[in-house]
Amino acid sequence: MSEPIVTPLGFSHVRLTVTDIRRSKAFYERLFGMPPGSDFSDQIDDPTIRDDPWRTYGGCSFTFGGQTLGLRPVAPAGDQFDPDRVGLDHVSFRVGSVDDLHAAAERLDAAGIEHGDVTDLPPFGLVILSVQDPDDVNLEFAAPRP
Repeated sequence: MSEPIVTPLGFSHVRLTVTDIRRSKAFYERLFGMPPGSDFSDQIDDPTIRDDPWRTYGGCSFTFGGQTLGLRPVAPAGDQFDPDRVGLDHVSFRVGSVDDLHAAAERLDAAGIEHGDVTDLPPFGLVILSVQDPDDVNLEFAAPRP
């Protein structure tokens, strides 16, 4: 092997393109139990916002564990995520334990949010729980196998 071009330490941020910032922001606030740290969604009706990267195009972002998930509201209404196209397949968030996954499943049930089963994936050393966001992006919560 040759010298690496870059040695990443992890992800800095991931930004998802969304169709409706109000709907997506509310979903992620509920999912994460916190407001976004950076938020320009209240300016979404400003005609100049979609051209302004400094105001994240009218989006917002959530930061936890030194990493950020951003929402960028530039997709046309009615558009929907397709994991079979070039680009993003899903986003996986690390959690502390399998017990955390079961507790999250119970909270999702209580909130009326559809989700998959807590699923053991031995070949990957993970146990996961999946949920779809409002634009049908698959979100996965993953814990190390016990």
